[in-house]
Amino acid sequence: MINTRPLTVTVNRQPQALARPMPLPEVLAALDLPAVRVAIAVNGEVIPRARWQETVVQDGDTLEVVRAVSGGSDAADDPLVIAGQTFSSRLFLGTGRFSSPQVLRQALAAAGTEMVTVSIRALGLDGQNADGGLLDELDLQRYRLLPNTAGATSVRQAVYMAHLAREVTGTTWVKLEVIGDERSLWPDPVGTVEACRLLVADGFTVLPYTSLDLVTALRLEEAGAAAVMPMASMIGSGQGMQDTAGLRRLVERLTAPVVVDAGIGTASDATVAMECGAAACLVNTAISRAQDPVRMACAMRYAVCAGRLACRAGRMPRLDYAVPSSPSDGIVTGPAERAGREPVGAGAGSR
Repeated sequence: MINTRPLTVTVNRQPQALARPMPLPEVLAALDLPAVRVAIAVNGEVIPRARWQETVVQDGDTLEVVRAVSGGSDAADDPLVIAGQTFSSRLFLGTGRFSSPQVLRQALAAAGTEMVTVSIRALGLDGQNADGGLLDELDLQRYRLLPNTAGATSVRQAVYMAHLAREVTGTTWVKLEVIGDERSLWPDPVGTVEACRLLVADGFTVLPYTSLDLVTALRLEEAGAAAVMPMASMIGSGQGMQDTAGLRRLVERLTAPVVVDAGIGTASDATVAMECGAAACLVNTAISRAQDPVRMACAMRYAVCAGRLACRAGRMPRLDYAVPSSPSDGIVTGPAERAGREPVGAGAGSR
């Protein structure tokens, strides 16, 4: 027999009454909440959209309904601006290596991202898309595409790929990659600067992938880069931030936004990068290869927001000594010890 008694649930930390247990789509309708571009967690578990109908909300359940468009609680007064474009989310996502287009779509929604990278690859001779038709299903009103020149090992190749990308996607934005060492996928500093200069002169908005070398970053800014994208560590390594001091130097010296790209392995890595002053993080493998990509995308979303807030708040100084958090005045002291005498209260009755 179906339980029809009224029940109480917590939605976004607020108690809400429901007439009866009901699946997630009906909960959204009952509470007059949007059903598109949102992610839902029930009792701490992110529920994929494919399971919404089978997930029945019960009395006492806790729900979090997150708008995919939001980039954090302080996004309104702290927007990210790149090349005149404003972003509320400071988390950019790559689209490679996901197990399926469905998982990718769910991860994009959970992350709340507004910028997604795509690679330029040749069609098969059978006419099939290399991505299984994924891009045809993306809402391009919601996401800005950032095609990249991944795989380019020369200036000529990178510029050629960028021109193809512009024709395919209709955007002049490009994530520039010129790889100098194919084993470590380390960027070629000279080639990247030269390709950046050529593409900017041709009307592209260029976001170049680079190392944390300060001089290279300064040269990229001089060449017209709209943002500079230094690696946290080697692409796909998951090693996290290897040089926080180097990142702080770039943030301090550059006028262009600094977007940390490559090597982030988990949410705490993204938080560290943002605490160092990065304007945003671009994450792919850490989400796509996680055991639960959708949940990791949600974690990255919060991590980036937390790191940005901490950066703006300003951390306490590091000290080499302890400082008590409680005041020293008025400390209650015990009975004074007297040499050769028993403590107060240790009379005959205590023997």
